[in-house]
Amino acid sequence: MPQFERYIGVDYSGAETAESSLKGLRVYAVNQREEPKEIPPQVHPSLGHRKYWTRRGIGEWLASELSAGVTTLVGIDHGFSFPLEYFETHNLPFYWTVFLDDFQRHWPTDEEHMYVDFVRDGLHGNGAMRCGKATWRRITERRCRAKSVFHFDVQGSVAKSTHSGIPWLRFIRSRTAGQVHFWPFDGWQVPEGKSAIVEVYPALWSKSFHPEDRDTHQHDAYSIAVWLRRADVEGTLARFLAPCLNDQERSIAEFEGWILGVP
Repeated sequence: MPQFERYIGVDYSGAETAESSLKGLRVYAVNQREEPKEIPPQVHPSLGHRKYWTRRGIGEWLASELSAGVTTLVGIDHGFSFPLEYFETHNLPFYWTVFLDDFQRHWPTDEEHMYVDFVRDGLHGNGAMRCGKATWRRITERRCRAKSVFHFDVQGSVAKSTHSGIPWLRFIRSRTAGQVHFWPFDGWQVPEGKSAIVEVYPALWSKSFHPEDRDTHQHDAYSIAVWLRRADVEGTLARFLAPCLNDQERSIAEFEGWILGVP
């Protein structure tokens, strides 16, 4: 039997600010019976109606949806954590919750009117004290040949989306208060009856689905939601939630994170 009732795919963008309505922010949802559908941005109390989602809007919407009791598997397209070298260089404990708090203090990209580049340029926050090198890559990134979370200003980069998205993971975690399993930081197995949020890399799956009339951002979000459902319904999800790692790799991945679907 499938473990989840609903599947949500989020294509992410680190452009502009948390209040900016961005074409690159797209959300698709699907359950076990109906066709996938794009979820339009919700009317925000202070921002009003927007044509496209904002990062703040997605964070608040996910926190609300995941508190509603429907077991949901959410895939989000940005890095959830940083490589081992980052933790070692900045003398951080190998504990994800501590990392989230420390990162948001230095990179407050969830604050109003805040661009990632404002922190990079030293205009706000203290990013210089928590930076990394583009040559540093997590084990999961090396496995699938993905770019480093510190590789800014190149095509296909996830650096900005990661640096802008991580504080919103912290926000959702605080708002849902133990109701949501953040994989694999809370454990490699998701408890029955609990929703989960996982890091995904749409390039692994998007070519498996015909794009029809969807643009690239829509298709990535669609592909995430549909692949998650297929894996759960077909019974292969459990295998992907338990990638083949040796003991040392597994202990590192428990704070570096892992991209679902990478073997």
